[in-house]
Amino acid sequence: MRESFTVGGRRLSYLDFGGPGNPLLALHGHYNEASAFAPLAEALAPQWRVIALDQRGHGESDRAECYERDGYVADVAALHQHLKVGPAVVLGHSLGGVNAYQYASRHADRVTALIVEDIGAVVDCDWSFTTSLPRRAPSRDALASALGGAAPYLECSFRQSKDGWGFSFEIDDTVASQKALNGDHWTDWVAVTCPTLLIRGTRSDELAADHAREMIARRPGQARLVELPAGHVVHHDAQAQFAATVSTFLSKLD
Repeated sequence: MRESFTVGGRRLSYLDFGGPGNPLLALHGHYNEASAFAPLAEALAPQWRVIALDQRGHGESDRAECYERDGYVADVAALHQHLKVGPAVVLGHSLGGVNAYQYASRHADRVTALIVEDIGAVVDCDWSFTTSLPRRAPSRDALASALGGAAPYLECSFRQSKDGWGFSFEIDDTVASQKALNGDHWTDWVAVTCPTLLIRGTRSDELAADHAREMIARRPGQARLVELPAGHVVHHDAQAQFAATVSTFLSKLD
């Protein structure tokens, strides 16, 4: 069910996949939105109730004046407070992964476990793909054709407007967000105290194998790494294996 609430004059939208299970907050990456987690929500039900946020400037949520780190983390905190579900597991992919571990490090009492999908403690994002995206296309098929092999990864964000087909995010906002995402976030990563699962795609162009291993080494006894045969968007490329890996991790939590 799609729901929304207002924080600081902005509307934030989210999908609550429902059910009687324990809450799991899911945070998508750039170019995506809450609906990207529908297959995972189905796989984890009924043990887990997945609640996925359309992050600022994405999906049905309003655009924001800035896309800095603190703003994203504050949105997660606002969603969590709005839901009144108590401490929860938090999962995030890419942009959402950094948001997730920064939220976990700064609100330790609110996060019972953390799942980070294919993003590092140091981020060096290349936004050239973003600036190459078509701003409008005459039809959905034309937009998909212009994207080529990237289309399946972005199609949940396709939107029709009066002047054609585009995306539920603004390209300029995404570039600003990617620039703000870049940097060294080791302080937040090592400050996380809850059980943590890091999932890396073996074909990832974002998270290198040696960096992923260093992330685990800096959190001895707290974090574990699982690598799956996938690119950067592991939950898409290895959908069943990703869900099974998450489910196994969750089943071992106290």
